[in-house]
Amino acid sequence: MKRTGSLGVTININRGSDGGFDRSDGSYSSPRESAVAEFRSETGSTQAGTPLALNRPPDPRLKPWLGRSMVAFAYERAGHTVDGQLFNDSAYLRSAVGVDWLAGTADGNLPIRDETFLCGQHTKVMPLRYSGGIKVAGMMLRPGALRALFGLNDTDMVDRICSIETAGIKDTEITGLYNLDLEPAEWLKSMEDWLADYVENNGIAPPEPLSQALELQAFVDPNREIGEFADEQSVSQRTVERTAKRDFGLSPKNVMRRARILDLAARLCGVADEEEEDIMLRFFDQAHQIREFQTFFGVTPAEFKRRRSSLLTLSLEIRQARRLELLERIEPDAVRPWMRKPFLDAAK
Repeated sequence: MKRTGSLGVTININRGSDGGFDRSDGSYSSPRESAVAEFRSETGSTQAGTPLALNRPPDPRLKPWLGRSMVAFAYERAGHTVDGQLFNDSAYLRSAVGVDWLAGTADGNLPIRDETFLCGQHTKVMPLRYSGGIKVAGMMLRPGALRALFGLNDTDMVDRICSIETAGIKDTEITGLYNLDLEPAEWLKSMEDWLADYVENNGIAPPEPLSQALELQAFVDPNREIGEFADEQSVSQRTVERTAKRDFGLSPKNVMRRARILDLAARLCGVADEEEEDIMLRFFDQAHQIREFQTFFGVTPAEFKRRRSSLLTLSLEIRQARRLELLERIEPDAVRPWMRKPFLDAAK
């Protein structure tokens, strides 16, 4: 099939210290060199030209287990290697094809190419070096779905990545769904069909509702007291704490802290609703805001904004789109405030 609707996008490449991998040993440090890469995005862009993913609510058959479905195609023709970042507050099932990744994890740097893998939730920003562009399709798992679907413990998977074969599924069963004739949305649909069949064939039950309620609370108001949330759910605070540790790998307090910071980071990246002034007012004062941001990102908000990662922007946009839809501030098919235009023909 002929691909349509590509956008030319120019972004910076950072190598070296503060936000990348050190060239000598692969360790993570901050960027000190800049170059320019020309990307062509088939799945949309922000108003500033940063590549975005086609992301949407999942197939209705999968809503109890999935929060979002996404696919991103952005080609880089000059063969540059780009240092990016990821920070996800959800576990993911992802397939990456045709490009090389070197992902920072709690277990060290992990090379990835042409395979399907499971990603745990993040407690902090993680580095990801990639070359050949961005070519990935995946599904955001709801809290507890990693365990329900694949038998993996969220606590053990925090800041980690493992092959889909760890869950007893042959890699070719999912990675093999991709072929060069598929449009981005067709590839994503084939993965959803596979997962829907997997759920039905294995009789998999949905995750616990309390985890979903805690995730929604983090979107609505991450400053709310955990005791108040527990009372509203008619459970003890201890029950909320046990559930959060099991299905997020974090305490409820840290789930909320992470949500505050990711909302702020999305705003700094230009993929948040600018009318949500309360995002900037969720901290006691500016010093508190800076300390919290440095805890999760290792830099101040000002430095982050100057050197923000295009890959991280893409990832945060997926989260923010889901958040605004759950809060009923935008429709699923709406042009989001930060988008250059509606989804392109290739994404329909």
